Order: sequence, then structure tokens, then C-alpha cells
Amino acid sequence: MIFCDTSYAAKLYVPEAESPVVRAHLETYPGEVCLSELARAELLGVFHRRLREGRWTPADFSAAARQFQQDDLAGFWTWLPLDAVITQATAQLYLTLPPGVFLRTADGLHLATACHHGFAEIFTFDRHQTLAAPSLGLRPRDKP
Repeated sequence: MIFCDTSYAAKLYVPEAESPVVRAHLETYPGEVCLSELARAELLGVFHRRLREGRWTPADFSAAARQFQQDDLAGFWTWLPLDAVITQATAQLYLTLPPGVFLRTADGLHLATACHHGFAEIFTFDRHQTLAAPSLGLRPRDKP
């Protein structure tokens, strides 16, 4: 099992420099690819942002959303619940997080989900999560 955040999973649907490596990693990974339930909404937000900014046409947006929905229905993603345990754990992070570590709430939710489910590492391209992850005992990775 591996845990990915939204920034990593999005590379499967959004053509960027890292997309071929991420696609090869995720499509050939033999185990479960886990995400926080938060990523479900965030991924559609990523798609919509590209549409809003004019980087995607409505057809591009629809194609990405449709592919994501097909992958989801096919069981490609394993969704880890975003529940009171995770939100409470995220709130607790801020009580112990070193003062110099910048951590947005959504990033904290991803990290808390990974910690709660016993992952030692998180696949991410998010700079803030990469910097904060070691404070929680997680190893950030952006390559397989």
C-alpha cells in the first residue's frame, strides 16, 4: 500500500512534467493506492481551476472528470475516511508542530490521515507537505 496526496494523484490526470513518471508508478503499482477522502473534492478542484484559468477547454475538463470517475468506480483508488478521528488528529498536530513549520489545514489532513493509517511515507509534490512531513515522522517522496 502507498499513500498519495492530491498533488501526486493529480499528475495522473493533468499533463505536467512529472506526469509520465507518476502514471507509470501508479498504473503499475501492485498494491492499493490510498488517498484521503479529501482528495476526491480536491482533484475536481484542480480540474476546475485549470478550466477557470483557461488552461483546459470544457472538453478537457469533462474528459479528466470522466476518467477520474471511471478510475474511482473501477476501484483504482482506496479511499481513507476523513472523519472526526482525522480532524481531531489534525487539530492536535498544531499543538506539537514546531513554530517554524508552515502547514495548511488541508495538508495537515492528508498528513494526519497517512499517520493514522500507519504509513511511513507520503507521495506528494506539495512543497509545504514535503517540509512538514518529517515533523510527523513521515518521509515525503515524489519519485517511486
